[in-house]
Amino acid sequence: MGAQLRLSDETLPGHLRALGLLAAGERATVEAAGDGNINWVRRVRIQGRDARSFVVKQARPALERFPEYHASPDRLLFEARYLERARRFDADGVLPAVLALDAPNRLLVLEDLGGAERMDAALARGADVADAAGCLAAFLARVHAGTAGDEALANAFANDDMRRLHGDHVFALPLRPNDFPLSPALGARAAALQADAELVALADAAYARYLAPRGALVHGDVQAGNVLLRASGPTLLDAEIAHVGDPAFDLGTLLAHLALPALAAGRAAQPHPALAAALGAYRAAGGPAAAADAFRYAGIELLRRTIGAARVPAVAQDEASLAVLGTAVDWIKRPPAEVPR
Repeated sequence: MGAQLRLSDETLPGHLRALGLLAAGERATVEAAGDGNINWVRRVRIQGRDARSFVVKQARPALERFPEYHASPDRLLFEARYLERARRFDADGVLPAVLALDAPNRLLVLEDLGGAERMDAALARGADVADAAGCLAAFLARVHAGTAGDEALANAFANDDMRRLHGDHVFALPLRPNDFPLSPALGARAAALQADAELVALADAAYARYLAPRGALVHGDVQAGNVLLRASGPTLLDAEIAHVGDPAFDLGTLLAHLALPALAAGRAAQPHPALAAALGAYRAAGGPAAAADAFRYAGIELLRRTIGAARVPAVAQDEASLAVLGTAVDWIKRPPAEVPR
């Protein structure tokens, strides 16, 4: 295989024409799309009689927004592989349509869903996302149940670079001394958590379980920012971390993001309809993950989003952060078997 082309806004239209995605005489404009944290992502708008748009992703050796981190560009191939393998379980259209894959250049072309609201934005404004959460959880359950025990998948999804990089940020870095920019009050709380031997041991054990190459096909990053809400239902994006592992990690990540806004607002004791919808739909669809395992992962994800490198706007204030951390520690040490009421 030759060297990977490093595409730019200027060269992308010509490359797409060579791939047959632009016809002779069609003109294209290129613009940034999404956050672009991991990959180079562009929206291409085509003018002409057949006006249309699509999204192009290219994986490069360094992460796009964090060039100090390096990971194999093969992550895009694992994403494409996940979309292909998981689609057979996608009765509700949760996955985006793939328009083209240029494997040598680690380039993926997807349908454009730019008009849809992200789930994290919907949660932030207090929208009811219970139906979307249930649909998404049922999809995950079908993928997990349908791929559980398939030993051949572990080799097809040996996505070790991204799995380890993501795992370090979820499980390890928040509970080790670091230079994350925290307020004095939150920094003191983080230091106390890092000194909690029981908590650290539980997180380390969960990390080892996450790394074990057995279980089922896992998306690996079911955060609310990777879910778009269309009128027809949710769409799950960004499967760059896909691997074979513990299905409870997918469910736990989803539960954490569904709960986080309410926890940050001090509503831990109130009902969580989206959590109940997600867990109920997952079970009804035959998902193999146990709720207690998922809630422990959820607690770790809450901790990461509060004192880790990937903090979210909902915890900008110390009061909100401390409220979320209280639930995070409870779920890690005493994970519930049902949705807390």
